[in-house]
Amino acid sequence: MLNMLSTFRIVAFLEGVSYILLLFIATPVKYFGDDPQYVKILGMPHGLLFMAYVVIAVLISKEMKWSTRTLWVVLIAAVIPFGTFYIDKKYLKNVHA
Repeated sequence: MLNMLSTFRIVAFLEGVSYILLLFIATPVKYFGDDPQYVKILGMPHGLLFMAYVVIAVLISKEMKWSTRTLWVVLIAAVIPFGTFYIDKKYLKNVHA
């Protein structure tokens, strides 16, 4: 489980960073600078990281014995800016196998 947890923490961090970059840098540049290049560059990796985050969260929830409510909190955090960083601190950082 520790390996899956480590993988999830890395994916959560990368998903969070890609979301922040997409939301606060690439999108404003697209609409205010009329340059969609950054959205195209960041969009696909962010989408893949988002899907990996969801799949791994569902798989790891069984091993970590999360309640349905906790799983939903973890999943919803992926669509809130900085949410994955909160999840890492609250649910993942102090877990020992």
